[in-house]
Order: sequence, then C-alpha cells, then structure tokens
Amino acid sequence: MLATPELIRGTSQLAQLEELLPRWRAVPLYRDSLVYAHCRHADFDCFQRLPLMAKPEMRQNFPKNFLPAGQSLEMLLEKDLIELEYTSGTSSERLPVIFGRGWWNVQEERALRLNSFVAKVLDQFPNVRRATITSPTCNGLTCPTVWMSREQRTFGNALFVNLARIPFLISEAELLHMAAEISEWSPQFLDVDPVHGVRFALYCEQHGIKFPSLKFILCSYEFVSIVHRRILERVFGVPVFNLYGSTETGHLLMENEAGEMKPSCDTAFLEIVDADLHGVGELVVTTLSNDYMPLLRYRIGDLAERHVLPYGNRYTVHGRARDTLSARDGQRVTTWQVDQCFVGASGIAHYELRQNENGDCILRFVPDRVPPTEEELRRVTSQLEALLKFSAGIKTEAIPVLVPAASGKFRLTCRIVSNPAAQP
Repeated sequence: MLATPELIRGTSQLAQLEELLPRWRAVPLYRDSLVYAHCRHADFDCFQRLPLMAKPEMRQNFPKNFLPAGQSLEMLLEKDLIELEYTSGTSSERLPVIFGRGWWNVQEERALRLNSFVAKVLDQFPNVRRATITSPTCNGLTCPTVWMSREQRTFGNALFVNLARIPFLISEAELLHMAAEISEWSPQFLDVDPVHGVRFALYCEQHGIKFPSLKFILCSYEFVSIVHRRILERVFGVPVFNLYGSTETGHLLMENEAGEMKPSCDTAFLEIVDADLHGVGELVVTTLSNDYMPLLRYRIGDLAERHVLPYGNRYTVHGRARDTLSARDGQRVTTWQVDQCFVGASGIAHYELRQNENGDCILRFVPDRVPPTEEELRRVTSQLEALLKFSAGIKTEAIPVLVPAASGKFRLTCRIVSNPAAQP
C-alpha cells in the first residue's frame, strides 16, 4: 500500500493525542476521568476507557469546567484572546462555545482545501468572497427579529443576505433584494443552508437571474438532500459541495471532487461507536486544535459510516440519531438511507417523511417549479416502502410550506413519539 500524505497524517493522530494529554489533564472537566482511565499514553485502549460526553457535560458548571485555574471568561474576552459563539440548538438548547481568536477561519480553510477544486479557487482569489444564505438562528451573527443593514450583515469577506427563518415565506420583493445584493457583492461562492438555498435558487431560475462570479456552492448547516443538490446544480451551473461539522467541533469532513467526504485530520480524531451490521454508528469526536474548549469523545448526535480505502478513510454522514425511523422488522433507518430513495427523482424541492408510533408514514413535500408526476411519486414511495418493509402504502401530500424546528433547521425524517424522552 502506498503511504500517501493522507494516510501518514491519519496514522500520526495518536501521536498528536499523546502530545495533548498533559494539556487535557489541566482541564477540570477531564481531570478525574483521565486519572480513572489510567491514561498515561494516548492509545486506543486509553480512549475506549474514557466516558463519552455530550452537551450536558459541556453545560454543567460552564465555563469553569473548561478553563484551568487562574483563567476566567471575562479576562480572556477583555484581552481579545477568544471568541464566544453559540450552537444552533438542533439536538438540545443552545450551548456557549469558546475558541481562540481566528481559530474558526483557520480550521474552516483547512477543511475547504481538502477539495482541490475549491483549493484552486482559494488560491486564485486570496480575498475570496462568499454570500451566506441560512436561517438567522443558525449563523450566530444576525437576529431573526430585527432588520439589519447590509453593513451590519457584512463580516470581512462574508455577506449574510437573508433575515428570514422560514424560506418558503420570503416575499418576492425580499428575494429580489437578496439577488441584487449578491449580484453587487460578486461572490466566488455561496455558503448555504440547502433548504434556504433551494428557495432562493428557484426564484433565480424563475426570473432568469445569474451570478457570473460564482465558482461553487457550499452546503452546510444541515443535511443536504439529493433533491436540494439537484436544484442548486441545475439553477447555478456550478459544483455543489458538502461541508460537515458543528459550531462546537469545527468542520470535520469536506466533500471532494469525487463526492467523497474526507476527514480533516488536523481538526479532530473521529470514532464510530455502537455500529450496526451495516457499519453505521454514532460519530464520536475528539477535537485537536481548540485549546480553550477541547472536547474528548464528544457525542455529536449524528450517525456516520467509515469507509477504509487504500488511500485513506472516507465517511458517509447518515443524519441525526434522533431523526432515524424504524422499519417493520425493527431495524434502524437513517436519513441518508431514506434520501437515497430520491435518486433520480424530479419535481420535489424539499420533503419531510414523518413516521407515527404505529409505523405509518406520510411524505409531505414542497414541489419544484414543475411538480412530480403520479408515476414519479409512486416510484419514490415504492422505494421508501421497500426500505421500511412497509406494504400498506405511504401517503403523500404536496404543500407550499414546511416549517423548521426551533433551531431553524429542517428535518427530512422524523418519528412522532408520545414520550419525546424515549426518542434516540
């Protein structure tokens, strides 16, 4: 096997973990668990002995649980050493996150450069411009209830162009204004929540609006569906790439030109735990570059699958664990597996597959400019029924609006339970 730079970088992660252990022992949150696990050296056995953590552990006694003796949040902010951001609240209430000044941009560019096409654009445009289209509750910078000027929505080379939580309710006048701002800004790429991006794309298609400066589109913030990608590529005529991560971990995976999700090895050490027979398990993250708020074996809340290839590891992100459905035989069905049923489908701009406690499902969807035919819908629902081992028939409903969760993010799949605490 050829020792590629990527393989070398991946295998060197344990050495980096060992270098970080003394620093982690100074973090109050990990001091006892590292001693209890007898972690003198960072090997796999050591990490498997460490308990998994999630947002409750991060929230408890914050920020004293992360800051060593002699440091305070107020002091670090006063010295302009850190930035304080908040998670969107997809899986639980919003959570404060600390990272060093400039850390976000550094780790993001590192992830983007895993894609050689994107890397060439970044080299060609050192001051590359982006226009961001997402829910205000997701971007951490603008408020969903207060009008803000363009100057207030411009941060360096990034312009945030919408202030609406539900994209389907944006008026024609607002969409025209967004298009005018983007045209004047002349960005090299769009950074979009896929649902918000699709609503804007359909408006641009309807009115023949083009942006000659665009080189690619970056989808992040939430799961990007096959139906979203199809519309974005059709309307804007540039490559669409998926960037995966979270506010608390940074960007973990970047889609390359071959459609593979590559890990950012300098940002995090990734594990798959409790994998099923198909190799799909919970993604657990140990961050490597955020000195102020390191996360050890953090349960990010998503399911993923690792593919070990001769030239390095690749991943498939299956969506949030809480959004899984249940097949008739009790097998777990992920958002990604549902989304594969829409390969080749046309006429659907966005969808939500809801499953009741008795297993019955309804597919609610927002139509594309040309809605799906009855034959097209039947083909999609037949595949869904086969996946869920469901023979009674899946109902479909075309609607003009689908509403996001409180976090501002949409759920492509969701299971309705009488006891939400029992939901994964």
